[in-house]
Amino acid sequence: MQTVEYLVVGAGMSGLGFTAWLRAEAAARGRPLPEVLVLEADDEPGGYCKTIEQDGFVWDFSGHFFHFKHKDIEAWLRARMDGEVRTVARRAAIRVAGHDIDFPFQKNIHQLPHDDFLSCLHDLYFRHEDGPDATPGSFKEMLYRRFGRSIAEMFLVPYNQKLYATDLDRLDQDAMGRFFPHADIADIIRNFKHPDSGGYNATFTYPAHGAIEYVRALLREVPSSQLALGERLVSIDLRRQLALTTKRELGFKRLVSSAPLPRLLAACGVEHDATAFTWNKVLVFNLGFDRKGKEGLHWMYFPDPDVVFYRVGWYDNILAGDRMSLYVEIGADKDAELDVPRLRERVLADLEREGLVDGHLLVSEHAVVLDPAYVHITQASMAEHARVRRLLEAAGVYSVGRYGGWTYCSIEDNLVETRALARTFGPLL
Repeated sequence: MQTVEYLVVGAGMSGLGFTAWLRAEAAARGRPLPEVLVLEADDEPGGYCKTIEQDGFVWDFSGHFFHFKHKDIEAWLRARMDGEVRTVARRAAIRVAGHDIDFPFQKNIHQLPHDDFLSCLHDLYFRHEDGPDATPGSFKEMLYRRFGRSIAEMFLVPYNQKLYATDLDRLDQDAMGRFFPHADIADIIRNFKHPDSGGYNATFTYPAHGAIEYVRALLREVPSSQLALGERLVSIDLRRQLALTTKRELGFKRLVSSAPLPRLLAACGVEHDATAFTWNKVLVFNLGFDRKGKEGLHWMYFPDPDVVFYRVGWYDNILAGDRMSLYVEIGADKDAELDVPRLRERVLADLEREGLVDGHLLVSEHAVVLDPAYVHITQASMAEHARVRRLLEAAGVYSVGRYGGWTYCSIEDNLVETRALARTFGPLL
């Protein structure tokens, strides 16, 4: 039976990032490179960060646009990448009752029709607050309390219900963390005269050949001999530190997993409250057309419940393509049965109804279901995650990434997290 020092589950950005950082940590300390094996159930690395190049179109599994705060990490990746990486100033809009409003909505209510603007401003000014120390009981309550009824009901509530495919009263008030575009009343009023629709993704980068280029950058630091593709984890014996895969039994000293936390817990046989971990799934259609469509826009949000998708993005406006290249996202409950052909027809009809497709010929297409997609961060999930994390780490098992950590985060956050974890192991190398 083979035994490795570090068994890594998942060859996405988190798993590959940890492996690359661990090797870099060993090299920096002048230590022998650690024995690592990365298991990946799929036949290709990348996880959700895969790219499809088809009929001259470049599509990801979903829109992966990068917003680096840590310039050292960005520089490290860029040094290992081939090809152009575009830097783009974001242009995003929200369609509300036939009107296109700049994102974020709450800072641009002055672009609404007069009566809607007055309603938003009135409700914002007289919004209900129980005092400066009051803590909202849910994500939905936070939206109403912070922005008032009209802003909440015109965009923030219906859009996020489509996105998460759940009642927002179930979610923790900080379910989106730093990614939620907060703005106080002074910011909003100031924006009337001095527009500033910035935020964490006001500027983003995107490789000419898709997000897979970031995966390839990490793969330059991970020997192919340490990748086990097409090999799925089946179970883990925590006491004996043994992992059973679809091909063999492996011993390990430490295991780092980016697999969805409920799957890891089931594999380990750890008793847990399964009801604490819920999520949505997202059906993504990538659509290529014969000619250009709307220009100058990178993505658009659709809160209208009668429109099947919640977001549409234009790859061609990011990559300067000469044909319209869209990604279209539909949120659904994790247990929903998705009739993909029927939803495809609904998407095409809604795109035409919204004026995004106007006599265009569809010439190429691709569809993928992300399951899980967005996890539901609740008081129960946070408490249960903290409890099981302690149990796992006591047995030498570390659960990382968006799904391993059951959180809302960026790909950069995954790299920051796994670098920090690799550094904690430095003295043990």
